[in-house]
Amino acid sequence: MTIDLHGHSLSAAHSQLNQALASAWARDVRILLVVTGKPPKSPSASGGSRRGAIRGEIGHWLETSSYADRIASVRIAHRRHGGDGALYVILRRKK
Repeated sequence: MTIDLHGHSLSAAHSQLNQALASAWARDVRILLVVTGKPPKSPSASGGSRRGAIRGEIGHWLETSSYADRIASVRIAHRRHGGDGALYVILRRKK
């Protein structure tokens, strides 16, 4: 299951993430691909760690989600699935 959050406001992205987690859990989907988008390239970037607004918030959103205890792990997506601009959210198995 995939959800594309890039291009959305922070509040809309947060709401859609929660809806996607609920849907994935209800449908027994264990891997949710969350596309956050890559930050815009800047010629003044000094090689430091940069990330977009949604990517900067998503860790907090997942930690404080009502589904936090159902999340087994969060990983950077494979390049063909978006690489640095996407994450896999792996949900625990239902007991």
